[in-house]
Amino acid sequence: MSDNQNSQFAKPKLAASSLGVAHIVFFVVAAAAPMAAVVGATPPAFAFGNIGVPGAFLLVGLLYLIFSAGFTAMARHVSSAGGFYAYISKGLGRPFGIAGAFLAIVTYFAIQIGVYAQVGVFARAALEPFGIGLPWWFWSLLVLTAVLWCGQRHIVFSGRLLGICMIAELLILALFAIGVVLIGGGDGGLTAAGLQPSDVFAPGLGITLIFVVSAFIGFEATAIFGEEAANPDRAIPRATVAAVTIITVFYAFVSWAVIQYYGSSVVAAKASESMENFYISAVAGVLGGWSAVTVNILLLTSLFACLLSFHNTLNRYIYALGRDGLLWTGLSRVHTANASPHVAGRVQSVLVAAVLVGFSLIGADPYAVVYAWTLAFAGIGILAVQVLVSISILAFFRTERRGFSTMRVVVAPIASGIALAAAFVQVSMNLPLLTGSESPIVASFPASVILIAVAGILIALYIRRTNPALYDRLDRTFAEATAET
Repeated sequence: MSDNQNSQFAKPKLAASSLGVAHIVFFVVAAAAPMAAVVGATPPAFAFGNIGVPGAFLLVGLLYLIFSAGFTAMARHVSSAGGFYAYISKGLGRPFGIAGAFLAIVTYFAIQIGVYAQVGVFARAALEPFGIGLPWWFWSLLVLTAVLWCGQRHIVFSGRLLGICMIAELLILALFAIGVVLIGGGDGGLTAAGLQPSDVFAPGLGITLIFVVSAFIGFEATAIFGEEAANPDRAIPRATVAAVTIITVFYAFVSWAVIQYYGSSVVAAKASESMENFYISAVAGVLGGWSAVTVNILLLTSLFACLLSFHNTLNRYIYALGRDGLLWTGLSRVHTANASPHVAGRVQSVLVAAVLVGFSLIGADPYAVVYAWTLAFAGIGILAVQVLVSISILAFFRTERRGFSTMRVVVAPIASGIALAAAFVQVSMNLPLLTGSESPIVASFPASVILIAVAGILIALYIRRTNPALYDRLDRTFAEATAET
C-alpha cells in the first residue's frame, strides 16, 4: 500500500469532543423522523387502535424516561461507540453484550431497508405527475448514495444537516398544532379527547402501542456517540432526557391537535378513509394549500434524515465490533481527514443495496412487504435489546449503588424492564395486524429475535474457549485508547 493510501487511515479513534448536547439530540429526534412518524405512523394507530394516541405517547414517553434514569446513571461508567453492546457487556458480561450487539445490528439494518423502500415509494409518487416514471428501487439507491456520502463526512456535518431537517419538520407541524388551538378546534371546540385515561386504556391499546413505540426507535443514539461527545458524563444524560421529552411532548401535542381538528367521533374513520392524506389534509385545512406541498417535501427530507441517523448509528456498531476484533478489523478504520468510520459505512451500504436489489428482483411490494415487515421486525428487535439493557443496569448496580439512589438504579430498571417485556409481547401478538400478513415468515419474527440473541451468546462462549486473547479484548479497546491520550 502506498504512503498516500496509508494516509487515508488512522489509528481506530473517533473524533473526541466533537458533539454537544444539541448535536446528539438532533441524531435521536431525526432517527424518530418527526414528519414520517406523524404522517406515516399515527394514522394507522388511530385507524386500527384507539383515539388514545396522544395519551399513549405520554405513556410510552414516561416509560422511556423511567428507563433513562438507570440508563443515564450507567452512562457515567460507559462511553463507547458500541452503545447498548457496551452497556449490556458491562452489566451482564460479554456473551450477553454480543447478543445485544447482534440484535441491534440486525434491527438497525432491517429498519434501514424498510425506510429506503418507503422513501423510494414516496419519491416515485411525488415525481410521477411530472412524467418521471422510474421504479422505486432507483430512488432508494439514489438516496442510499447520498446518505453514504454524508456519512463519510465529519460527524459534525451530519449533526448540522440533521438539525436543519429536524427544525423544518418540527416547525410546520408545530404551526399546524398551534393553528388548531388558535381556531378553537373543530365544531365541538377544544377537548381532552385522546388524553383521558378512558381513551388510552380502551380496546385497541396494544395495537396503538405498536405504532407509538416505533416512534422511539433510535433512542440509543445518545449512548452511541459517547466517544465523540464533549463531556459525555453530562452530555449523554442531558441529551437522553431532552430527546425523549421532545419526542414525547411534541408527538402527543400534534396527535392531540389532529383529533381536535377532525373531532373525536370521526377521527378514526378519517384515518381509515385515507391514511396517506390524513395529516396532509388537516395541515392544508389549517395553514392553506401551500402547506400540502411543503409537507410532501419535508416527508422526503424527514426520511432522509432518519436514514442518515441510522446509517451513522450502525456505522459505529460495526466500527466497535471491528475494533474489538469480533468482525473484520478493517471495519474499524477511521478516515484521517473526517474521523469517520468510513469503511464500516461503505460495507453496510453495499449490503443494503444488495438487499434492496434482491427485493426488487423478486417483485416484493416495497410498502406492504419490505417496509411493513422490516418495521415489525425492528420493533420487536429493539424492544428485546432494551429489555436486556434494563436487566444489565440492575445487575451493574446490584452490589454497589455508586452514589445513586435505589429508586434510580433498582426500582426504575425493574419497572422499565417489566414494561418493555410487556410491550415485546404485545407487538409479537399483533404482528399480523401490523404487517397485514399471515405469512409464516412474519410469525417467526419473535422466535428469530430470540435465536439471534442465543447465537450471539454461543459465539461469545466459543470465542472464550478457542481464542481467550480475543475474548479478553472485547469492549476494552476504548479504555486502552483513552488511556493513551
